[in-house]
Amino acid sequence: MQNPWLKKLKLNYSNEVIDIVQFGSSIFPDGNPRDIDVSVIFKKIPVKDQLIEAQKIKRQLEKFADIPIHISSFDFYSLFDKSNFSKEGILFYGKSLINGNYFAEQFKLNPRIQISYSLKKLKKSDKIRFNYMLNGRGKKYGILRKYDGKLVNPGLIEISPEFENIFTENIGKITSDFKVRKILF
Repeated sequence: MQNPWLKKLKLNYSNEVIDIVQFGSSIFPDGNPRDIDVSVIFKKIPVKDQLIEAQKIKRQLEKFADIPIHISSFDFYSLFDKSNFSKEGILFYGKSLINGNYFAEQFKLNPRIQISYSLKKLKKSDKIRFNYMLNGRGKKYGILRKYDGKLVNPGLIEISPEFENIFTENIGKITSDFKVRKILF
């Protein structure tokens, strides 16, 4: 169970749970995580009740996992506290184990990665390689189609957050002249 949101899990949880979110290295399809990070987001309930409910959910998830589960719990106040270092991972990369959507979509936000790049300093052969890598060649798909990326305009592509590593590694093999920007819109 690296990507449990791909399956419809039947989890039992209280009505105090807003969402159960997987985040961290286990959401990346090219990763080799040591554990699965899961956060249970609660309505405003006592911390003791959060911990008890989170452990019940963890035991259910462990039945589907082949690596350890690391579980945390937050209410909305503690989730957005400035001392919470996992909030960006949860908000930007987090996928709901309840509905399979990005957690940010609960706030009507769509997380995306924009990668801007320049091919100006490349040789013609490298520019062609770059084009084949993005768009494919012959009957082979490029990474844009394979991972549902979008060429916004020449020099700018937009992708889903879980494919960030795939794109940056492939682009980095041809040019170092690129920048990654995380956006919520």
